[in-house]
Amino acid sequence: MLEKVDLKKKLGKVEYKELIDELRERLGALQRQARDLGIPVLILFEGWDAAGKGTLINELILSLDPRGFNVYSIGEPNEDAVRRPYFWRFWNKTPQCGRIVILDRSWYTKILADRVANGAGAHGLQDAFHDSLSFERQLSDDGTLIIKLFLHISEREQRKRLEKLEQDPATAWRVTETDWEHHRQYNKFLRAIEEMMQQTDAECAAWTIIEAHDRRYATLKIIATVIGALEKRLAAVSSAANLEKKIPLETPPAASALPKIFASSILAGVNLTKTLKDAEYENSMKFYQTRVRELEHIIYSKRIPVIIAFEGWDAAGKGGAIRRLTQDMDPRGYTVIPTGAPTFEEKAHHYLWRFWRNVPKTGHIAIFDRSWYGRVLVERVEGYCQEKEWRRAYKEINEMEAQWVSFGAVLIKFWLHIDKDEQQRRFEERLANPGKQWKITGEDWRNREQWELYEHAVDEMFFRTSTTYAPWTLVEANSKEYARKKVIQTVIEAIESKI
Repeated sequence: MLEKVDLKKKLGKVEYKELIDELRERLGALQRQARDLGIPVLILFEGWDAAGKGTLINELILSLDPRGFNVYSIGEPNEDAVRRPYFWRFWNKTPQCGRIVILDRSWYTKILADRVANGAGAHGLQDAFHDSLSFERQLSDDGTLIIKLFLHISEREQRKRLEKLEQDPATAWRVTETDWEHHRQYNKFLRAIEEMMQQTDAECAAWTIIEAHDRRYATLKIIATVIGALEKRLAAVSSAANLEKKIPLETPPAASALPKIFASSILAGVNLTKTLKDAEYENSMKFYQTRVRELEHIIYSKRIPVIIAFEGWDAAGKGGAIRRLTQDMDPRGYTVIPTGAPTFEEKAHHYLWRFWRNVPKTGHIAIFDRSWYGRVLVERVEGYCQEKEWRRAYKEINEMEAQWVSFGAVLIKFWLHIDKDEQQRRFEERLANPGKQWKITGEDWRNREQWELYEHAVDEMFFRTSTTYAPWTLVEANSKEYARKKVIQTVIEAIESKI
């Protein structure tokens, strides 16, 4: 495919000048419209070494308001990135609503280099392509416009440019032995690039080949490609807005339309009578807390990341279980992340963005007090997101967790379960205790009124996201002592199994 691309295309100065000003003006206007409509835009520049990515990125941004974009150069991952799942650093660079992010190289760079250097096996390569498509699809489904550009030059042109750069003392530093090694492997990279494009050319994130021998031609094609993508997206947003005004949409029921007797209920089968005697609790917890501290040092030395997610009913004892779990741990080795309502900045990104940002580096532990499952629980029940969004979230969450586990993380997910009577008792106990009154709000009481809707959402969450690589652990929590022991015991078993 790439061998057949006509690289002789070029534009004269006069023709270029006739077109460039109009295109720049159109692109600037489209940037403002995208900003006003809150459309995030992600533009990837991939291509051969010496293809002119830096120069052409600069030509593109001359048309843009500098207050509305960021440019990131993607080089070798630093220690922070190496010690986290591969897509962590790219999630951190995704654009928020109304902004443009331009990447000089992307997640594909390492995939290509590994493919050529190591002859990546079909299975590993397919995993890499799958993860790339999943990442792009998740961003696209959330509203991000993705534009992928590949700057193509011939082997002969690449050699000529590398030699020219080397001959100039001001630019010689830019040419490395790695660049020449890649040049010597041009044909291998050519095959790898074609395979990559075939596997990752999706409707939501299609590739555009930029014939980059002639700078003027490449500049105009890049700007025209971005203009076309923006105009298409703006037209779709406008059409959807008009349709919504004309046809009011019915809000689907949050609970199943089937009679309750036919609804599956995992929670209904939980035995909440389990308890623990005080003496047994004290003895076992002392032993387990000592063991957890030992394991914390082991995972640090072995560079194993651990991610623990706590979900459960209000007043189910999540905070107490976390305190007992971490009581004897070294605070430098773990972080507790409380998850509340998203901030303005978090709302301006994909909902998984804030959780990717808090993925622990290797050897560390991240404990989430409530988690990414809010999308399919509170956001679903309270109507904070559309049905298509929370239904889509099951797959997105499974894909994210699969990437974490594949990276080597221990992932443990708890649901702390209590019955409605126990919750009532704990609410009243908090109200009667001045030191605990801050723990209960009007929202807690309101959520209680929607118990059955939440129960239905929890059951579906278990069904769709309890996977072989990231299963749920249901914790019988009517007895706080029993729950705390089960939590710490489960954490120990999961880490011991890993090491």
